[in-house]
Parts: sequence; C-alpha cells; structure tokens
Amino acid sequence: MKFVDEAFITVHSGKGGAGAVSFRREKFIPFGGPDGGDGGRGGDVFIKADSGLSTLSIFQNKSIFRAGDGKGGGGTRKRGKDGDFITITVPPGTIIYNRDSGEEIADLTKINEPLLLAKGGRGGKGNEHFKSSTFRAPKFAQPGEPGETLNLRLELQLLADVGLLGYPNAGKSTLLSRISEAKPKIADYPFTTLSPMLGVVSAYEQVCVVADIPGLIEGAHLGRGLGIHFLRHLKRTRKLLHLIDISDANIDMVNYRFNNIMKELREFDVELSKKQQTILLTKIDTIDDISTIRSYEENFRKSGFEVLSISAITGKGINSLLQTLFRKDAL
Repeated sequence: MKFVDEAFITVHSGKGGAGAVSFRREKFIPFGGPDGGDGGRGGDVFIKADSGLSTLSIFQNKSIFRAGDGKGGGGTRKRGKDGDFITITVPPGTIIYNRDSGEEIADLTKINEPLLLAKGGRGGKGNEHFKSSTFRAPKFAQPGEPGETLNLRLELQLLADVGLLGYPNAGKSTLLSRISEAKPKIADYPFTTLSPMLGVVSAYEQVCVVADIPGLIEGAHLGRGLGIHFLRHLKRTRKLLHLIDISDANIDMVNYRFNNIMKELREFDVELSKKQQTILLTKIDTIDDISTIRSYEENFRKSGFEVLSISAITGKGINSLLQTLFRKDAL
C-alpha cells in the first residue's frame, strides 16, 4: 500500500428535515387542529483513529464525505427519521486542520475515540407547535436547518518513541530489521526506504516503537530528495538515533555528514535539532583499526553527545544499543 501522510477532504453533515403542515382529518372531529410533526435531525460527521490504519492513502480515491439528511415530519405528529451519521477512520497520529482558517481542530492520538467534526442540522418544527388560543390553524412549519460543511487538511505524524535519521545508506533499514520484526526493503543504493517504516522493539520486558525515516540529503528542507516529506514524523519522537556511516569516511567527512543533517533539522524545525540524540557510528565491521573508531567516538563525546559504534550486519554493539535505548531516562 502506498504511504500517504497528507490528504484534503470535505465533509458535509446532514440537513435537518422540514416540519410538516398537517391538520387532523378524522371522522366525528370536524374541527381538528394542526398535527404536523417535526423533521428529523441531520446526520453528524465523526472522525476517529483506527490502529489498523497506517496511511492516508484511502483519501486519494475518496475526498468528499456526506452524512444523511433528516426526513420531513408527517401528519398525526409523526416525527421524521434522523439522518444517518458517518464516521471517518484515520491512522493514529493524524492531525486535523481547517483548510480555510488554518486552525488545528484535533490531534487524534487516542484509539477509537470518536470526535464530532460537523453537527447535523436541527429538524424543523411542525405546525402543531405554533397553535395558540388565538391562532388555531397555523398553515406553516419550520424548514430544517442546513448541515455544516468543512474543508479539512489531514496530516499524519507517526507515533514513535525513537526516530532513526541519517544520510541515505547510513544503515537505518538494516538496523531496524535487526532490532525489530519490521521487514524494510534493504539494498545497496540510495533511498532504499521510500516511506517511513515502523518497528516494535522488545527488550528487558519493555517495548518501544522505532521509526525509520527516509535518508536526508543536503537541501532536504527545500524539497530535495525524499526526506522533506517525512521530517514531520520525527516531531513526536522522544529520542533520535543519528546514524553516521564511517565505512568510507575520514573525520572531516564524518563531521560534514553530521553537520549537514543537523542543519536540515534546524531549517525544517529548530525544535527537532534540540531533541535528545545518540550518535550511532555504523558499519564498524568494515574498519580494521579500532583506534580510528575510538577517535570518531571521542570527536562527538567532546561535543556532549552519547556515542555508540555498531554493526547491524554482525550484531556488534547492538546489545549496548538496546541497553541505552531502554535505559530509564532514555524514553
């Protein structure tokens, strides 16, 4: 299924049914009074988060949602039937915005808690409500009230505890497949990950959700590459694992890759660059000289970062990573 994290929809709640104009016409009651019933209420539009969904792709084929209109009232005080309500389902983590005003309406992080988006119109009152001692035969009733129309933008931000970030081919997908049951597509070419991947990591009787965000390149915040489309998914994460491939790099290249990623985070959202980060130096199985790895580690420790060196292929350093990940102050 194609991953889609933004959609535009329009919702219409139902119109209320019209009240009836009716008079009693019964045998032996020659002067029957008004008995027009009320119209039914228009249907409401609800929205809720469904844990079985992970993308907004359904809205590419359907973007207009209408609740049912209320039915008109009838004679002998018969009330019209209420319009059918509808419930729109979206993935957890979907934020709803009013497209016209830009206002945030709701952030759906709780599962199966319906939120009223658009209230159906009230049904009109039948003519029986307008009779009085001086006005015994009202020949009018209220029309039903119109429903509401909302133009909405849906934005999905994945709910994850930890976000993986780094250049393409830094080893994010390989790491996710190593520490979780996720099965990302892994190959030796840039942009292996074409959409965010979520993996559930279990260790030490704890569980956390890790998101693999497609690799960033210089200029991502301006729309280059794939990362710009998915940077928003890092906003909810509590911690970032910043992967840096050291297999083909010297210290200048390592610093260059790190600084470029940090720049892209700041340019997109300065708060992202302030999140807690652990630096993961990856693909250490390709480095024979252990002193080279230690020099890279010391380089980041001097700047105040927690640093780990790992090989997702051989598993070296993975236990230390899991211990760090599930440390009490980590999540």
